Amino acid sequence: MKRIVLSILLIFSCSILFAQNQGSEMSSLTQIKKNVKTKRVGSSDQTGGNGDCLSGIANGEKRVIMDVKGAGIINHIWITIAPEAAKASRNDIILRIFWDGNTFPSVESPIGPFFGNGWNETYNFVTTPLSVSPGWGKSYVSYFAMPFANGAKIEIENQTGEKINSFYFNIDYTEMPALPENTGRFHAWYNHEITDALPDGENEWGLLGETGKNPKGEGNYVFADIKGKGHFVGVNYYVNCPSTMWYGEGDEMVFIDGDEKPTLNGTGTEDFFNTSWCPKELYQHPYYGYPRVNNETGWLGHTHVYRFFIADPVYFDKSCKFTIEHGHNNNLTLDLASVAYWYQDKASPLPRTFTKEERVHKPLIGASEIHKWRDAWRIENGENSKLWGDEKRVVK
Repeated sequence: MKRIVLSILLIFSCSILFAQNQGSEMSSLTQIKKNVKTKRVGSSDQTGGNGDCLSGIANGEKRVIMDVKGAGIINHIWITIAPEAAKASRNDIILRIFWDGNTFPSVESPIGPFFGNGWNETYNFVTTPLSVSPGWGKSYVSYFAMPFANGAKIEIENQTGEKINSFYFNIDYTEMPALPENTGRFHAWYNHEITDALPDGENEWGLLGETGKNPKGEGNYVFADIKGKGHFVGVNYYVNCPSTMWYGEGDEMVFIDGDEKPTLNGTGTEDFFNTSWCPKELYQHPYYGYPRVNNETGWLGHTHVYRFFIADPVYFDKSCKFTIEHGHNNNLTLDLASVAYWYQDKASPLPRTFTKEERVHKPLIGASEIHKWRDAWRIENGENSKLWGDEKRVVK
C-alpha cells in the first residue's frame, strides 16, 4: 500500500511540473510575433506522390538534408529510417550540423545516441528536448532550439555497411530577418572511451584494500571540453559495465573558466543524475532518468542515464570542462559513450571526431563469462572440489 501511495505522489508531482512548464509555454504562445515565418525542409514527395523519403543512400555516402541561408531557429526535427537498426546500425549513421556558413560542424554524433538510444539498441525515450518513440525506437524527435544567423546545413553520412533504403525527415524552423541579441549556437558532441582500471585493480567500495583519492579529476571521463562563453544544457550517458559491481561511485567534476579544482564537485554518478543508492529500474522524468537498465546480475551490461539542465543550465564565461569519474578514483574499466549538449556565443568546432572503428562497443558480459572466470579461479586455487568462492586467494 505504501508503495502505491508513493507512486501516486510521484505521478502527482510530475504532473505539477508538467503543468508549470506548459503554463509558461502556453503564455508565450499568446505573443504575436512580427516578421517571422515558419518554414520546413523535409523529404516529402514534391510531385504530390507518396515517395516521401530519401532512398538508396549507399554505404559511405553523405546526403545534405537541409541547406538554407539567412537567419532563423530550428525548433523541431523528426526522422525515421529503414531498414531497422539490426540491419543499419543507428550507431553508424552520423548526424552533422554546420552553422553560419562554417566548414566545421558544431553538432556531430551518431543518430541513435544523439536522440537518446545507446549502442545500436532501440527503446522508447521520453524527455522535454529529445525523444525516441513509439514502436520501441522507430522515430527520432528533437525540440532543441537551434539558432543560426547566416545559414544552416545538416548532413547525414551512412557508415553502416548497408544501403539505407528510406530516410524520412521533417525539419521545421522559424525564418526571421535577424536573431535576437545574445542568441547562442547549439552544439552537441559524441564521445566514446574504454577506460583504464588502476594499476592496483578495480578497487570499488574498498573491496581490494584502501581506496585512493582524486581531488583534481585526473583521468576522468570527459563529457565536454568547451572553449568560449555559454551554458551546458544536458548529457546522455551510456554505460557498458563488464562487472557485477556498481559502476557509478564516480563523482561529476565540472571545471569552469580554468579552475584547477572542480568548480562543481558531486557525490556519485547516480546523485548527479538526480537518483540515489545505485538504482536499477526504468524511470523517465522530463529532465532526468533511466530509460535503459540491465537485466543481468548486479550492474552488468547496458545502462543509459540522462540529465537535461533545462531549468538550471551550467554557465561559463571562458571554458567548461565537464567530467565524471569512472568508478571512485577512476578505478574501473568501463565502455562509456555520451552525447553532451550546450550553447555557445558563437559556432565553434568540436574537440574531435570518431571513426566507425573507434565507436565499436565491447560485447556484453553475462553469467556464462562469470562462470568461466569461476572455473579459472578454481583451477588456479588447486581444483578443490568444495571451493565455494569466498576463500582467500592462494599465493603461490
